[in-house]
Amino acid sequence: MTIPRFSDHAANERTFLAWVRTAIAVMAFGFLVERFDIFLKIAAHSLGVRTLSERGQLAGSIVGLVLILAGSLMVLAAMRRFLLNRAAIAAESTQHPGSGKSDMALAGLIVLLGLGLAGYLARALIIAQG
Repeated sequence: MTIPRFSDHAANERTFLAWVRTAIAVMAFGFLVERFDIFLKIAAHSLGVRTLSERGQLAGSIVGLVLILAGSLMVLAAMRRFLLNRAAIAAESTQHPGSGKSDMALAGLIVLLGLGLAGYLARALIIAQG
């Protein structure tokens, strides 16, 4: 028994699994960011400097939770893309690839989160210094 267009299906599955691995990494990073305040408290205590304010800790928690949510959305987007590509590969007719707006929105969200995280870390370092 042979599977028609097997190499295309295998490539589609490899792409799906790469997206899932990336999503897991984004979620793990979100968890790390959300728990980063614990590290800052320990470092501040041992160095004898101020810790982050409650507002700063809240900002880190929000960024971490949004990263975890973004990772979850990545899995949903990857699953949707995988299923659409599988149907397109199996179809005999040529199909339009689609706009990719959801992919661009998710990428934009991750860029915004990265910028927010950079601001959070810069603020944490400034507070810890002085």
